Amino acid sequence: MDFGYPVLTILIAFPLIAACGLFFLKAPQVVRYYTMVASLIECLLAIPLINFQLNADFQFVEKIDWVAKWGLQYYLGIDGISILMVLLTVAVLPLCVMCSWTYIGKREKEFHFCLLFMTSAVLGVFCALDLVLFYVFWEAMLIPMYLLIAVWGGDDRRYASLKFFLYTLAGSTLLLAAIVAFRITGGTFSIPELMEMNFSFRFQFWAFLAMALAFAIKVPMFPFHTWLPAAHVQAPSAGSVILAAVLLKMGTYGFLRFCLPLTPAASEYFAPMMIAISIASILYGGAIALGQSDIKKLVAYSSVGHMGFVTLGIFLFNQRGVEGALFQMLNHGVVTGALFMMIGCVYERSHSREISKNMGLGKYLPAFMFFWGLMALASFGFPGTNGFVGEILVFIGAFQESIWIGMLCVPGALLAAAYMFRVSLKMAWGKPSSGKGWRDLNAREWIYLTVPAVFVFWIGLAPAPFFNIIDPSVGKLLNDFDKRKVAAVEAETPMQTAAADVLNVLAGKQ
Repeated sequence: MDFGYPVLTILIAFPLIAACGLFFLKAPQVVRYYTMVASLIECLLAIPLINFQLNADFQFVEKIDWVAKWGLQYYLGIDGISILMVLLTVAVLPLCVMCSWTYIGKREKEFHFCLLFMTSAVLGVFCALDLVLFYVFWEAMLIPMYLLIAVWGGDDRRYASLKFFLYTLAGSTLLLAAIVAFRITGGTFSIPELMEMNFSFRFQFWAFLAMALAFAIKVPMFPFHTWLPAAHVQAPSAGSVILAAVLLKMGTYGFLRFCLPLTPAASEYFAPMMIAISIASILYGGAIALGQSDIKKLVAYSSVGHMGFVTLGIFLFNQRGVEGALFQMLNHGVVTGALFMMIGCVYERSHSREISKNMGLGKYLPAFMFFWGLMALASFGFPGTNGFVGEILVFIGAFQESIWIGMLCVPGALLAAAYMFRVSLKMAWGKPSSGKGWRDLNAREWIYLTVPAVFVFWIGLAPAPFFNIIDPSVGKLLNDFDKRKVAAVEAETPMQTAAADVLNVLAGKQ
């Protein structure tokens, strides 16, 4: 699709250009209004994406030689798997600006620079069709997120920011190794070209392990999740919103964009392990969340469980499972992002995230509790909300694959209901510990909570437009997956390959 101008490049570049404009501003209030206007302009720049055609092809493609000698290309494009993540990233930016309006009281210019810079980097990740370009954007995201936690975080921010940085950097190193391996073996960095190639099972085995570990850390999956609660608890509200809404999705997006298309045979080989880890994430995240007394830590651990449903759906390799995974990626961004914004709201009033310090709010903050109750219902998949659509699809896919997989997921859904009801009941009707004299939601808070509420009902009650967007790409992904996994060395396991190599050496054939 050609609009006569580079839609994706403008979408990626504008936040970075706007961030540079912050250097010419001084007054904190001017900085806030400037960033707010820039974020709304970014939303307007995304309007051409509404013309997305309902097919499986990459669209809005931009392809220019970058470093021709090395085979590097500035190669952008989106399909049904990536467009929802692009739109979610753009929509989250103005909400982050609004929820930080009074929360951030120091170095406002640098804070908003980090928000805009990170938006450009994340959009680049979801649009890049060149491996090196993808990696550049993937790494660029680390810097602003690290700063958001380290500079504007809580009392233990240095530990949390360093842990986040080291975990993610370790995964990135493995991802870089896999990128180099694909270039040597496939002769190109182009992701669409690599999708058309067939690699040996042995190559897929090691490439999958390298990529899967990098993506599992980013998701994060159990047992690589320990950086997430620390980062969430210490990060400012906007940092937690971006982390939950879009950064975690970079890992699951990596599984869909790289592992399944490029290493299909290895993905199938490791599927039992990935499904087991996903179920462990669901159960562990729910169980730990149930015992939390800190509201923010509770929601942080709930993310481990919710993202476990996403990875489970991906590695079921059926239409309903992968559709459910994509819906859960979108829904988790909407709902958990809203929950973190509301935690910021109540923290500004009580200066505490402890449940015991925020009880009985239904009497003093009825509007706040309405939105909290709605998001709580959506979080554990109550029918009529967006959470139900994604969760039921993953459950259908799980039971289609195996009744045992489906049954093992049921306790995870029950745990989600238990911990969300527990905290919601105490916050709404518990013995009031504070709240007297507090003002309910102001106009700014009404706006940034109404936006996700609209999507909770829209996706929950009328999900057809979203199905129409993702179905063609999911169908193509699974069809190619089924065809190309057979092209690898059939019925060959890594142990059999190694044994054959040893026998050949002993026989003098090598």
